[in-house]
Amino acid sequence: MDVKQPLRIALIPGDGIGRDVVPAARRVLEATGLSFQFVELEAGWETFERTGTALPPETLAAVQGCDGTLFGAVSSPSRRVAGYSSPILALRSALDLYANLRPAISQPVPGSRGGVNLLIVRENTECLYVKREHEEEGGERVIAERVITRHASARIAQMAFQLAQTRAAARPERRPRVTVVHKANVLNLSDGLFRRTALEVAAQYPDVEAEEQLVDSMVYRLIREPQRYDVVVAPNLYGDILSDAAAALVGGLGLAPSANVGAHGVVAEPVHGSAPDIAGQGIANPLACIAAAALLLAHLGEPAAARRIEAAVDVTLSAGVWTPDLGGSATTEDVTRAVMEALAHVPIL
Repeated sequence: MDVKQPLRIALIPGDGIGRDVVPAARRVLEATGLSFQFVELEAGWETFERTGTALPPETLAAVQGCDGTLFGAVSSPSRRVAGYSSPILALRSALDLYANLRPAISQPVPGSRGGVNLLIVRENTECLYVKREHEEEGGERVIAERVITRHASARIAQMAFQLAQTRAAARPERRPRVTVVHKANVLNLSDGLFRRTALEVAAQYPDVEAEEQLVDSMVYRLIREPQRYDVVVAPNLYGDILSDAAAALVGGLGLAPSANVGAHGVVAEPVHGSAPDIAGQGIANPLACIAAAALLLAHLGEPAAARRIEAAVDVTLSAGVWTPDLGGSATTEDVTRAVMEALAHVPIL
């Protein structure tokens, strides 16, 4: 009988509450009964202050030798600091994690809209995030370059349509739909290329309904009628903005996971920031990181274990075990234990 090898998972807590929530997610992963080998690594602003680099070469090398990575959160300076660049952006680039997947699903908490189950598929490698900026006129004028390519647009569209098909298998009563978001009426060349390429890909998936939406009206319609959306695909900046807006509709960033995926790697992370004002106080909400761990498992070929974690999170929220960001008084430890206890009663499929 074949014996499964342990999943080798890199853990990068980063800064602030990343150090509170990543250990919580690790405990939940261990409670699934799967076999893991964890590799604890450093990255982030505090690492930069201590070593001069936010993503040490040894961290990147170790990540490249792992099956997947769970990333916590990083603090970023609000001013320009010579030599500093975001470690998560560096990981996305080095591993070619070209898609950022952000599910938004209704939750049993105050403020969550009902009937929402959508997935935002954000292009993760270009747009304004290439960070090509320069100053002119003594700093009185700044020019930023925006990069859109056919290659990146095509592969993110292909992932969006494939994911729509996968989601449809679990919801046969609903025809899959992909909404292509752009601003091609103003940015005729760059967004025009993204739009044309995505719609060309759409023609390869006749079983999936394709529609398009201008980004400004998409924000309006997402707020007014989030229940109608299935998969939304967008360039990097638009996807970043839309996914945070979607999180606000279903309970907030404390519940929002994401996964950066590509052909040769996956880095899952909670969407929230490092929240230094509450770091180390034991009140950070670990559920976004725990849900990110579930996404990590799903992309590493363990969908059943991922669904068990998601079910345990649902049980915990339904029981009202909420941290202060959700209006409750539970601690990080309270929530983590509640998820683990619920997980013990979720059947192994």
